[in-house]
Amino acid sequence: MILSIDTTSEFGSIALTEANLVIEEVELHAPEGFGHVLYGHILQLLEKRGTTVHRMECFAAASGPGSFTGVRVGLTAAKGLAEATGKRVVAVSNLRALASFGSAPVRATVIDARRGEVYAAVYNSQLELVMPEAVLKLENWLPTLPAGYELISTIGAPRALAAAIGRIAWNEFTLGRSSDPAEIDANYVRRSDAELFWKE
Repeated sequence: MILSIDTTSEFGSIALTEANLVIEEVELHAPEGFGHVLYGHILQLLEKRGTTVHRMECFAAASGPGSFTGVRVGLTAAKGLAEATGKRVVAVSNLRALASFGSAPVRATVIDARRGEVYAAVYNSQLELVMPEAVLKLENWLPTLPAGYELISTIGAPRALAAAIGRIAWNEFTLGRSSDPAEIDANYVRRSDAELFWKE
């Protein structure tokens, strides 16, 4: 089984998956952040399903883009649990997870980045990148897309991404693409305000 976590926005989720089977996905809402509630929800899910973190084959987390603090909370949880149990970790881009809800050969995924911009990327049906992840204005990005694309956003797709992350992570894990917890890093796409202001 894989325990997967998404805390990259105030509407997060956790899930248990086994191969491509979703055992359970739990939607979470934490406007004040997940740092103080996440482990309690994980414990409840594991106890409900009669399992423990030690029985997980791998841990997975959304790597971003999204809330900087939210991304760190989810990744830190997955890395900490993996470190404590001697297991591996798979980090999955939210944009890639969104692409898994599509059906077209070319899937353009979009997440609101605020400030009039979006996080965006294009994937194929194998969930491989066709155009790199970027943060930019939607009206500037759309004309650059390949013909026949399917647009997938957090408005039209399911809000909970943890199960999709778990399914992708299972494929990565079976292909030997999981990582040591220390090797996992966030995928912010946009630099933080602190970094931008420091550069200025």
